[in-house]
Amino acid sequence: MGSELRPGVRVGFVTGATPDRWAARWRDCYPEEPLALVPLSEAGQEAALRRREVDAAFVRLPLQRDGMHVVRLYDELPVVVLPNDHVLTAYDLVDAADLVHEQHLLPPPDGVAVQEPQLGFAPASAREAVELVATGVGVVVLPMSVARLHHRKDVTHRQVDGVPPTTVALAWLVERDDEQLQRLVGVVRGRTPRSSRG
Repeated sequence: MGSELRPGVRVGFVTGATPDRWAARWRDCYPEEPLALVPLSEAGQEAALRRREVDAAFVRLPLQRDGMHVVRLYDELPVVVLPNDHVLTAYDLVDAADLVHEQHLLPPPDGVAVQEPQLGFAPASAREAVELVATGVGVVVLPMSVARLHHRKDVTHRQVDGVPPTTVALAWLVERDDEQLQRLVGVVRGRTPRSSRG
């Protein structure tokens, strides 16, 4: 371990990302180097990296890639969160076209063409939006992991067809690319300390 390495690494993660398994693997491989997990909002994920509040982050794409390394990890299915008594709960798979006339509590993703006037809800977090869904005032389309994280007994979710999946990735600044960050990438990609970087 070179003297230029920091004593530990701070890794951000957005809601719904699951960094625990990689953090556990890091601690097994590099117990002398603490790893701190830092929750981030999607809106703040890029700023946290560029301001060096974290060394790397599990982000949800898209992300401005100038000066940034990005390793795509996995895709997440989109789901619509509905009140339990909503008519669309009769289906296992909801077509994006079926959401055109719904009130959306967060801006709808690409693939959902909302034609009806929207009520202009105040900006809300995913958790707050799911709480509002439970009152019956609207629906929200989220990555499945986020919907599961904020699940309540009075709402349910259905996969949405016609909406592209979201992608979770590991990102870090090019200028922060050093041996320590490459070891983190290795851990995330499943390499062991004895593996080559190839």
